[in-house]
Amino acid sequence: MHTHVHTHSHTETHERKTRIVVILTFVTMILEISYGYYTNSMALLADGYHMSSHVFAIGLTWIAYITARKFSDTNKIQISKQKILALAGFTSAIVLQIMAIIMAIESVKRLIAPLPIIFGDAIVVAVLGLIVNGISAITLHHDHEHSDHNIRSAYLHVLADGLTSVTAILALLAGMYLGLYSFDAISGILSSILISKWAIELIKNSGKELIDFKRKETPV
Repeated sequence: MHTHVHTHSHTETHERKTRIVVILTFVTMILEISYGYYTNSMALLADGYHMSSHVFAIGLTWIAYITARKFSDTNKIQISKQKILALAGFTSAIVLQIMAIIMAIESVKRLIAPLPIIFGDAIVVAVLGLIVNGISAITLHHDHEHSDHNIRSAYLHVLADGLTSVTAILALLAGMYLGLYSFDAISGILSSILISKWAIELIKNSGKELIDFKRKETPV
């Protein structure tokens, strides 16, 4: 009974944290897309739409916690909370992997055929995104023993977006002050590789929980 209440408490905490991050990320996304249209900056628009994918993924995480809480205490429907959280984590990881692939493709295209970059606006947005992701990462931070695939997927989405913001800032500064325009595309390729590594690891772990994967003990 104590374990159930303890677990239920952590689920409610994770739900509250993801709700805060969804709202924060959504507001940032609206500002980036609106300002992108206002200034006719494709760099700002691209960053805003990239943020929208995180709103979807982390929003899915939030919905999973709400669903788990709603059905965990009912006698009418029997449902596995861990399976819901694992399914949300698995789905979110797939979205993360798709994003990484798209990012890699677009970065290679940009490396082959560079486009003019509005460095000033792009750097401001990248810094704003980094600040938002820093706040989100602090909000979603959790002890490993209280972790599940769902909260981990949300945390990875925030880290992935923070990583792209850091590499973007460094690459844009290199382009603005050193004329190294290719660094923008190269940073995108490197970020997509690391994000893919995180996503594949999460897909494997959450997938194993979904199918109740267990290794058979080899008889001695």
